[in-house]
Amino acid sequence: MNTRYLILTGAAIALSFVAMAARAGNPAADESIAVAKAAVERAEQSGAPQAAPVELASARDKLARAEKANADRHRKPAIELADQATVDAQVAEAKAQKERATKAAGEFDASMATLRQESNRTSTPNQ
Repeated sequence: MNTRYLILTGAAIALSFVAMAARAGNPAADESIAVAKAAVERAEQSGAPQAAPVELASARDKLARAEKANADRHRKPAIELADQATVDAQVAEAKAQKERATKAAGEFDASMATLRQESNRTSTPNQ
């Protein structure tokens, strides 16, 4: 009787540990979601809402779906969605940076043209 009790008790304890492990968060999914959140925040701060609204919206949507999948304990889809959200956010951020660089280059070219005109005007002798 004692052996049977010990076996059942051991099995119950082992089952408890398995259940607790299953309830614990998946660090891989949590990490992927944290990376995606940071990427979305960077994209938002870089001007992506104006420069790349479609890509940013996609990143936000995939991040929300990843969080829901993680909450529902669907780890693999949560990681995949979070990774996709990260890429979408990075694309949005890159588009915003490209837009800023293009604008800055245009402004630089305009000021160079103005300087050339001024230089030509002052170097041409008045007759």
